[in-house]
Amino acid sequence: MADWLDNAFEVEDPEIPEEGREQEMFEHFRFVVDSGQAPIRIDKYMSEHMEDTSRNRIQLAIKEGYVHVSDKPVKANYIVRPGDIIKFVMPYRRRGVEILPQDIPLDIVYEDEDVLVLNKPAGMVVHPGHGHFEGTLVNALAFHLGMKPGEAEDEDGRMGLLVHRIDKDTSGLLLVAKNDQAQLRLAKQFYDHSIERRYNAIVWGNITEDEGTVDAPIGRDPNDRLRFRVCDDPEKGKHAVTHYRVLERFGYVTFVECRLETGRTHQIRVHMSHIGHPLFADERYGGMEIRKGTIYAKYKQFIRNCFEICPRQALHAKTLGFVHPSSGKLLQFDSVLPEDMSRLLDKWRRYCGNMPEETEDE
Repeated sequence: MADWLDNAFEVEDPEIPEEGREQEMFEHFRFVVDSGQAPIRIDKYMSEHMEDTSRNRIQLAIKEGYVHVSDKPVKANYIVRPGDIIKFVMPYRRRGVEILPQDIPLDIVYEDEDVLVLNKPAGMVVHPGHGHFEGTLVNALAFHLGMKPGEAEDEDGRMGLLVHRIDKDTSGLLLVAKNDQAQLRLAKQFYDHSIERRYNAIVWGNITEDEGTVDAPIGRDPNDRLRFRVCDDPEKGKHAVTHYRVLERFGYVTFVECRLETGRTHQIRVHMSHIGHPLFADERYGGMEIRKGTIYAKYKQFIRNCFEICPRQALHAKTLGFVHPSSGKLLQFDSVLPEDMSRLLDKWRRYCGNMPEETEDE
């Protein structure tokens, strides 16, 4: 029989918008071999019990170390025995989703036969879903990869190969695998937390220490399905670690670099809000409130002007580093801040450089 590992993967709810879905893109399976099972190779056993997954893909997953028996990786010729407990982690693939290829410009930073790195603009949804069936990054990728209209993205293996994603209103670097082997090898790096991911963010308040770490489990907010929160009980959340470093201080806000050790949904947004420094203009986590400042009307007008310049959470996926799935070479990519965040920083620099003496904290 097969069952889901407890709390291992949350099946996506089509009614939840893209920005509220799980960022972790892995399915976790657990098989307990029946007592009457005849001896059989593990790749054949799994293909018989996973009808929607090809034997070739299962063999690739076994080769890359995704399949364990008694908590140890096995080879494809391992003979399954009654009572064996098979644990299997596979990068998630959407099934039966019809994709409309659309000629949408992509800011491609790097591309070869295995991988593609692109710079996603803020406001662009990654996957088609409830309320967003066109104009998404996947629609653009389908066109770029020469996918035919009406093809389901699981038919030829070219779509559904994103190994991670970022929120709709977060800008920055995103990694795409162009074949099964590349996806499995890259997804393993995400699963092992060996991918380098650094973000730039503008947060409310003055972070007193130059650097720090937030180590706090994250789970879905039971009162709002689109929000996540830090859980007091570690058993109710997923392990999440964010390292941050101050880049520039403006008194009322701070420009920081955040390095992800794990990759939970809304992780930086939740963690920074948890320590009292929500992202600037992050409506979902309190960033649209004037969290620090003065009672003077000029300051409030200044903040309103800032919100107009950057009307989304001030978060940018700036750096992405990974081992190439074929060559084994370490690749690292860096992107410039988008115009809205750059303008926002310049406005704060000018404001702080000309701050009147009578402006004091509340």
